[in-house]
Amino acid sequence: MEMEIKTLGKFRYVEEGEGEPLILLHGLFGALSNFKDLFNHFKANYRVIIPMLPLFDLGLDTGVGALAKYVQKFIETREFDKVHLMGNSLGGHVGLIYTLHNQEKVKTLILTGSSGLFENGMGETYPKRGDYEFIRKKTELTFYDPAVATKELVDEVYAIVNNRLKAIKIIALAKSAIRNNLSDELREIKVPTCLIWGKNDTITPPMVAEEFKQLLPNSELFWVDKCGHAPMMEVPETFCTILAGFLDRHKA
Repeated sequence: MEMEIKTLGKFRYVEEGEGEPLILLHGLFGALSNFKDLFNHFKANYRVIIPMLPLFDLGLDTGVGALAKYVQKFIETREFDKVHLMGNSLGGHVGLIYTLHNQEKVKTLILTGSSGLFENGMGETYPKRGDYEFIRKKTELTFYDPAVATKELVDEVYAIVNNRLKAIKIIALAKSAIRNNLSDELREIKVPTCLIWGKNDTITPPMVAEEFKQLLPNSELFWVDKCGHAPMMEVPETFCTILAGFLDRHKA
């Protein structure tokens, strides 16, 4: 079933289900399809919302801070309170910045392959951006099993990096994420936090998860074997089982 994109003012999002709000934040090359299995699993018990982050529409203020402000305005506009906030990759970074300034609004925080401490990216430039095979191999590195990088997914990434304006935005956001290191601030986050990490993540390697666990005082770390940077895509059943157990412990 196709996800229905809703519009409210400047916000575009997908939303289904009833119950406590579970907001999913995608990463730099994220798409709605990244959360398809997660969305379908949790909409039976939660109000699941995926805001479409304006990665390419931020103007001069292109950075993770601006994306966090966008999420703040979205949550305020929807009048959500005590949200479960999940982010993958750059989305996790955005979720961390939002939480740092709005802890009273966040019931739980879930991070998977999150930036904010250290990350290996696609690179600061795209010298081979017209080379489909180069992009395919880079996309495959996101996963433990390269077969997860379907032609459809590679085509999406290829289309982004071959659009000059979008490529410039991607580079700006990637540089912003590297500059915006949160190691000195994470101890301030007291929100219950669930870290779900692929043991074979090459973009935010296992040492990053261990540092998050050390710095976030109220966190739990769950490892997923034979899994890369996007566990919710690569092993959705395992991911949903871990997350459901964590959320059950923190429901009203």
